[in-house]
Order: sequence, then structure tokens, then C-alpha cells
Amino acid sequence: MGATCSTESTAGRHESTTPTVGVEEEFILVDPTSWLPSTDNAAVAETASTLGLDLQLELSRCQVETNSPVCCGIDELRTHLTDMRRLAAKAAELNGCRLLAVGAPLSGPSRFEISDSPRYRRMGERFGALAAEQSICGCHIHVGVADQVQAVQVCNHVRIWLPALLALSANSRVHQGVDTDFASWRAIQWSRWPVAGPPPYFETTGDFDTAVAKMVDCGVMLDKRMAYWDIRPSCHLPTVEIRVCDVQPTAEDAALLATLGRALVATALRAIDRGIEAPNISLESLRLATWVSAKEGVLGASIDPITSQRISATELLHRLLIHVRDSLDEGGEYASVESALQLKSVTGNGSDWQQRTLRQVCLRELIARAVQRTVPTAPTGTDTHDEPTTDQ
Repeated sequence: MGATCSTESTAGRHESTTPTVGVEEEFILVDPTSWLPSTDNAAVAETASTLGLDLQLELSRCQVETNSPVCCGIDELRTHLTDMRRLAAKAAELNGCRLLAVGAPLSGPSRFEISDSPRYRRMGERFGALAAEQSICGCHIHVGVADQVQAVQVCNHVRIWLPALLALSANSRVHQGVDTDFASWRAIQWSRWPVAGPPPYFETTGDFDTAVAKMVDCGVMLDKRMAYWDIRPSCHLPTVEIRVCDVQPTAEDAALLATLGRALVATALRAIDRGIEAPNISLESLRLATWVSAKEGVLGASIDPITSQRISATELLHRLLIHVRDSLDEGGEYASVESALQLKSVTGNGSDWQQRTLRQVCLRELIARAVQRTVPTAPTGTDTHDEPTTDQ
């Protein structure tokens, strides 16, 4: 996977400074009669393979994951995300269930069956109820970098903006039929794991490797893949993986997050090239800001991690937009992102939609409508068989 995109011009092929990007999306399978989670992920994945889609199993048997190809353009990525959702939904329907893009189950039991794989069985044995209750769904953005050294530096720069991305992406207000009064209940559930939430500031790659090795030795992780921080260097790809976001209601929403995630990494790379060090914001400040974003979402309050000021989420996203403007301008994406953020500041995000809808209809109808939002109605006809971004 290349870290940056190559383009053709009259002068020949040249390397752009725009990083590559890919997205992983996690989904819940639900039964269309009861609207409870369905535990048929293995059968759905097998069917998906016959349709040309490599669908991954997640920890819970009611979850599956798609992995996009490595993309240079956001339009290209958006098309792949749309097509993969359609194929995954078709595979689900052929097995009597439906695909649902929410950050936490809207209905169902408090515990779920663990997927049948050696690693997931080990996780179930080691982490007990924590693993059995793990049925949350995220949107993970992979952005290309040169190497692990650069990845650690980029994480230091981007970590301060993770609360803004969480506020924007929140899509898990309703959980098991209840309005939790949290925009991202997924973030709250996720924070129970020993290595989750905002990452520490790492001075060097060696410091990062030492910290991960120590946690594996202590038994709080089975392996380095369980470093579930909200941003991390990929375990086996030359990417930075932004993991803070809830899975999005639509492919369009996921593409917006990918655009911002890539712009954040591109902005960080510029700063690194200029010798600008990332602000070493305390982990406590980031955790506070993350909690507030999980509680309030895009229409409420936020904490600026740099100043510790209590501001609106709208203002925090405006500051984010200013921070990444040069990177967005390079791809001709500034105007569309600005417009999308302005709309979110008025209509809200997936979490706000869940809250409004649950006030109007019963839980079963809420789930049915969320299923309809997950998958568009008409195919785009793009082949999705390219290099995946998988890093589980």
C-alpha cells in the first residue's frame, strides 16, 4: 500500500502529497421479524464471498465488518463504501437477516455469543462478560504514512482532535431500547477495555513498542492487535488507524469522516516536515474531552483539549476545519466539508436522529428505519476487489 497517491499529468507520473485512505465499517445483523440481533455472521460472510465480498467476522456473532480497498480519492472511496454495504446487505438478506449501521445494538440481550474463531474464543475466555457484552460498531479510517516512526509522530499530532471526530460521528444514543442520554454509548462501553480511549503521547517508536509489549506481558492484552486506542499505528499496514468514530448511518457520512481523517493526517505530516512538535496534551485532558463528546455529541458542548475551554461542538468543529483547511484545499474538498459540517450543526448526526425517531415511533419501527438508512437503493456498479485495509 502506497502512503501517498500517484497521479498522471502531461509531465508524466508524479507523487502527490495526499495520503491514501481506506475505511473499515462494522455492522450489526438483525432479524427482520423480531428486530433482535441475529447470530448468523458466519453464514452471512460465507454468502458474501460468493458475491465477491470479503466480509470479516467480529467478536460478537451478530456483527460483520467490511474493509474498503486503498483509495486515492474520496469519491472513489464513497463508491466502494456504498457498493460494499449493498453486497453485505444482500448477503444478509439471503440468510434471513438485515444489515444495520448503528454504534450499539438498538435491541437485544445484554450478552452475545462469541464468534467461532480461535482468537475470539481466547478473548471470550480471558475477558468474560466484557467480551460477551461487546457488540459495538465503529468506523475505522486508515490513512497512509511512510513507516512506523512517522505513524507514531502523526498519532501525537492527531490525538488532540479525536474528541471532535467523536462528537461528529456519534451514532449510538439508543441501546437495548433505552435512550441512554449519551450521544455515543459505544464510546462509553468501549472505555471499559484496559487499552482503549485516547492514546498516551509517545516520544519515540521505541516508547510505543515498549508500552505495548508491557501490556501484553501484564496480561491486559492478548497481543498487540488489542491496543484499541482511538488512534494507533497499524499493526501490519503502513497506515495510521483512526478508531474513535461510531459506524455511520450512511456511506456518505462515512466518507465525510474519512475526508476529515485524511486531512488531519496530511496536516500532521506537514507539521512534522517543518519540525513542529505535537502539543503534549495530558491524557487526563483528552479523556475528559472524549467523555464530554460522547455525552453531548454534535449539538451540545465540547471541551477544547488544548485550552480546556468548554465550548460548543460546533465551535470545536470549526476550529478543526480551520486546522485542516490547507489539506482540504489541496484535494478540492474544503467547500463540501464546510457545507456538510454546517448541516450537521443544524440537523445533528446519527445519535440525534435516533433520539428524534424514538420519540415519534416504537423501537421496532426505529430499527426498521435505521436498516433502511444503512443501504442505498440503487447500485453504482463499481468493483470492490482491490487491496483491503483490514487490520483487526
